[in-house]
Amino acid sequence: MRAVLVANPKGGAGKTTLATNLSGYFANKGKKTTLCDLDRQQSSLRWMAFRDPALPAITGYFAGNQISLNLPKEADWVVVDAPAGLQGYKLSDYLRTVDKVIVPLVPSVFDMAATEDFLNSIRSEIRGQRVKVGIVAMRVDPRTRAAGMLEEFLKHFDIPIVAYLRSTQNYVNVAAAGATVFDPPRAKHRRDVDQWSSLVEWIEKK
Repeated sequence: MRAVLVANPKGGAGKTTLATNLSGYFANKGKKTTLCDLDRQQSSLRWMAFRDPALPAITGYFAGNQISLNLPKEADWVVVDAPAGLQGYKLSDYLRTVDKVIVPLVPSVFDMAATEDFLNSIRSEIRGQRVKVGIVAMRVDPRTRAAGMLEEFLKHFDIPIVAYLRSTQNYVNVAAAGATVFDPPRAKHRRDVDQWSSLVEWIEKK
């Protein structure tokens, strides 16, 4: 079993979008996939309630009350959707438990300021394991000034940007049906799937 934590202390950063679509990617690869929802709002599990049983299977459960993170060993991949405000001893435990950490980040001064302490905490916790943490730039074109501002901000943390995901209604539309951009029909989501290629390559690399 391998596990991926999707975390950011700020609400609205895109954690659940990343967690659900990453689960869809693994499920469509034929992997036994579990989505672990730590957020008391249980957005990921609400999404699963709309999922068509004919689509590749994803199991899920709420684990927000766990003192420490205990993940199911029978899965090939576990995707952990963390709550906003994750910090302290729980963050330390989660970082030790998972193989990779994805931090979705919107390139705005407000989002970057809200994430600064969190990134410093992660950097301290995973000292010497730089390949364990990656940033996903959300709702941004890499050719824009906003992307350049984000890249400049992240130089202080020595954490790489592993993907840029554009702003599109495709994620909203598939989520309403409990689906992902990786579920069939795939043709109209080809551009979005292409943007995920660097991210999933980074995640799957041991």
